[in-house]
Amino acid sequence: MANYSLKQLQEKYNLELDKIIKTIKTEKPKSVLLQFPDGLKPYATSIADYLESKFSSILFKIWLGSCFGACDLPQSNEDLLIQFGHAPWK
Repeated sequence: MANYSLKQLQEKYNLELDKIIKTIKTEKPKSVLLQFPDGLKPYATSIADYLESKFSSILFKIWLGSCFGACDLPQSNEDLLIQFGHAPWK
């Protein structure tokens, strides 16, 4: 596993963190579930830490279960689900 900084990770994968921040500001959730494919799971805590630094009053959770694509939605009670992927959703 390569050890990327968050900036390098965003350049490599285009995580759209600015879009996520805008969505969180608009939706105003109390809790957010972050879902990652296996290839991005090693970086999940770095991404969650970054988002927590922007929104200290929001509870961020990381889904550690399977993720077989955008249709694989976890059952959860969080106010907002953010799915990360390796390819753009069209």
